[in-house]
Amino acid sequence: MLIMTFCATALLIHLVSLGWIYRRKTRTRPKAHPAQTARPAVSILRPFCGIENNLEATLRSTFLLDWPVYEVVFCVEDAGDPAIPLVKRLMAEHPDIPSTLLVGNNQVSINPKLNNLVKGWDAARYPWIVIADSNVLAPKDYLSQLFSRWEPDTGMVCSPPAGTEPLGFAAEVEAAWLDSFQARWQMLADEIGLGFAQGKTMLFHRGLLDRAGGFARLADEVAEDAASTKIVREAGLSVRLVDIPFPQPLGRRTWQGIWRRQLRWARLRRVSFPLFFLPEILVGGAFPLAGAIVGSVAGLWSPAAVLAYAAVWYGCELLVIRAFGWPLGRNTPLALVLRDLALPVLWVSAWFGNGFVWRGHSMAVQQHLSPRNAYRLRHAIDRTKAKARAFRSAWH
Repeated sequence: MLIMTFCATALLIHLVSLGWIYRRKTRTRPKAHPAQTARPAVSILRPFCGIENNLEATLRSTFLLDWPVYEVVFCVEDAGDPAIPLVKRLMAEHPDIPSTLLVGNNQVSINPKLNNLVKGWDAARYPWIVIADSNVLAPKDYLSQLFSRWEPDTGMVCSPPAGTEPLGFAAEVEAAWLDSFQARWQMLADEIGLGFAQGKTMLFHRGLLDRAGGFARLADEVAEDAASTKIVREAGLSVRLVDIPFPQPLGRRTWQGIWRRQLRWARLRRVSFPLFFLPEILVGGAFPLAGAIVGSVAGLWSPAAVLAYAAVWYGCELLVIRAFGWPLGRNTPLALVLRDLALPVLWVSAWFGNGFVWRGHSMAVQQHLSPRNAYRLRHAIDRTKAKARAFRSAWH
């Protein structure tokens, strides 16, 4: 009886979550805030680091937006970055859109992305600011979609990535992970008033951070999106998500790269939002399907019932994938199953280990000190070492 209850409850939650996000796609929202109709001037900050899959297409999309006044501020850490010539060419091809390329690394935190963005934040002309990762493909109505979710109690509007254009089965698995799993549950959290930021795209007003203590507040957490979520909630406001997540063209992926990304994100969720991370092990299909199989072996129902259960579980998910226009092919059902089998392993692995490497930078998801104080301590140690080396050199 316990197995039957668990399987039925899991299927009900699964179907409700799918139906709820499908409703987002067809719903027309009332305009409740002047920002939705005023179309204010916007500064778009696009940090980049190296050559990525489909980089030219994603960066070019920033110049093709249907919006009256906006600027694009590109931020890069290294003057020798191989993507700089591409960025300069795109800027030259679109002189009608104000754009700037800023080079340099301002050490304000242990998060290299924040260090790269500081100069862009300081240079931004307009109070409405969007931070968009370099691998986000912005549709023409990118800003319209973001502002359409700005309501009177909103402090930030974000978008999870929708994995598109996968090349190879590994990329199809990552698309299954990003789309009908991560994006679905993030959108459901938004529906019930528990939305949280996603660093791929973040729209907010400069005044929010100014009142909270400035841009440096984003260094309160290892991940800037986790820090943003907490800042918004401290202000008594909400994080909203766009109704249809913006695409991230995946291209070709490696199994190792997928695992490292998912493990990094899982560890960050474990540290930043532990109470929300705890039930993640139960939201995939692995345990419900295992329970259905156990029930069949125990004689509670027939093997045909197990097949019907699996067909309903994954069939409804495939319908939502199709409705949103996410990648759907003959390998998609297998990708969904493989993803669900990996989820419990990922959840357990997230509890072990603390470090990861992001774009060549070694980082840790948990510090004995706060991330900002950990950075200050490390910076002070580095300065002390430099002074000691200079002192020794002076005496030799």
